[in-house]
Amino acid sequence: MKTLEKASRQNKVHSLAQLRTLQKEMAELLFRPLRPNWKSRRTNDDGKSVSKIAAGFIKPNDRLTSFERLEIYNRCYWFRVLDSLYDDFPGLLALLGNRKFLKLATAYLRQYPSESFTLRNLGSRLESFLSEKPEYSSPHQGVSLDMVRFEWAQIVAFDEASRKPISPREIKGKKQGALRFGLQPHLCLLELNHAVDHYLIAVKNQDTDGLRNEASNATNAVPVDHNRRRRLTRPKREKVYLAVHRYDNMLYYKRLECAAFSILRDLGEGRSLESACKKAIKTHDSKNLRPEDFQEKLTEWFSDWSSLGWLTSPRTKKETK
Repeated sequence: MKTLEKASRQNKVHSLAQLRTLQKEMAELLFRPLRPNWKSRRTNDDGKSVSKIAAGFIKPNDRLTSFERLEIYNRCYWFRVLDSLYDDFPGLLALLGNRKFLKLATAYLRQYPSESFTLRNLGSRLESFLSEKPEYSSPHQGVSLDMVRFEWAQIVAFDEASRKPISPREIKGKKQGALRFGLQPHLCLLELNHAVDHYLIAVKNQDTDGLRNEASNATNAVPVDHNRRRRLTRPKREKVYLAVHRYDNMLYYKRLECAAFSILRDLGEGRSLESACKKAIKTHDSKNLRPEDFQEKLTEWFSDWSSLGWLTSPRTKKETK
């Protein structure tokens, strides 16, 4: 704070270094969590008066003090980023409940404040945070981690890049051992331990029902109390293989058979089709199938993947850098 206080007394910025210092300290003041009553804190963690610091570089006016002007931006920051997390992770919110989710979101944003020009990236480190700080999702850390991975995958799938799907002409006549594919950048493959996909559908259906009731003009419509929503049964423990993807600018997720998931994952890692299929036959649920039955399944899977546009030409070395 010494550099800032010196610049504050001068009341001017004379260099880029002083400007960077001022911007950094201003950001630190804005990123400070609010008090329980949604007001700004009067002192910093080191005990220094925020009012005095603010007075050094924020001019008061006839209605507001320097601290009150700073408080407007401090509150706007927190209201916006919290709203973004609430919107992006409704499944996690339903799992933890509003009070616990708010504590988690506040602690997360304090450790990982927004550093991107877009709020799209705000929750990118939430999975890591939950792994580092299990107390914020205890005693449901496992299902919470699955839900965060699932909901973050939807954000990625919604706006990640799309490449031109591979055409039958490009693979015609190639031997299986030499055949390689790439996967769409927006395709996310998830191996989960809980049925969070079914749970999230139930959460969104509940929200939709509430909106329908609120929008209804019927005299017998019952107002929705969002603080007393019907508690949903937590996702059951179940091995789930999911593909989260975009199709015609719409977001979808699809359950996969274990062997199909394995093949797609290996193709995405650069393995040949022959290698990926052999591995799937040896290690997954396809090992009990006759070769002709597996071939039939493989044909069915590839037909689906091609129609959805998941398969692309392999990435070049330049693209993977």
